[in-house]
Amino acid sequence: MLPPDVLIFGGCQHSLDCDCITLISKYHPDKQSTDVPAGAVEECIQKFIEIDQAWKILGNEETKKEYDLQRHEDNLRNRGAIDAQVCLEDLSWNEDDDSFSLSCRCGGKYSVSKDEAEEVNLISCDTCSLIIELLHYC
Repeated sequence: MLPPDVLIFGGCQHSLDCDCITLISKYHPDKQSTDVPAGAVEECIQKFIEIDQAWKILGNEETKKEYDLQRHEDNLRNRGAIDAQVCLEDLSWNEDDDSFSLSCRCGGKYSVSKDEAEEVNLISCDTCSLIIELLHYC
């Protein structure tokens, strides 16, 4: 399970070049002054651990992709109720762009790439706020 929002740990806002290394150095336990109160040192250690976790997830392409998909799905869940459950086999295959699609009742379209279809559970319509749950095994 990934941390709830690694992208904002330590001020690192989705860019690995955004001073994550500077933040790791700043909060590293060995870099803390000896005259700092114990509570402040504990906060720095906790911040260091969070930044390190974010770096480990976002610094690896595979875990970053997994995190991005999970974050996208969480955003969809928070956006609204699921309109329908649909089996993957009920979606149309489009060879032109290697994707699956389904028409929405609004006239828009639910679409997901072949690679994403294996990993995602929720798909949003491209024109309205409706969301479907993709069932992989029916």
